[in-house]
Amino acid sequence: MKTVTIFFLVGAILGAAAATLIVPPTLSWYNEAGFLSQSGQTSQVQALVNIPQVIRYATTRLIRGQLIGAGIGAVAFLILGIIMASKGRTRSAQVSAPRPS
Repeated sequence: MKTVTIFFLVGAILGAAAATLIVPPTLSWYNEAGFLSQSGQTSQVQALVNIPQVIRYATTRLIRGQLIGAGIGAVAFLILGIIMASKGRTRSAQVSAPRPS
């Protein structure tokens, strides 16, 4: 059980770290067309950017990406931890079993 928990937590941390590296370039590449201009104001073209809205949009997407990455990493390493723990259990059962004479 300890091995599975360690693998689960390491997977979550590695998934979040990977998402931290992957999501920002993805945000700059993919952006919903016209999202920032839909602020409920008049239909005039804005020359300036609404900085609080940009920060809220970017951080929301980054945190969501980190949560998804942590979830994927946790599940992947949970499966790996279960496999490793079951292999260790079968090995220890084989070693501790007395050999028939």
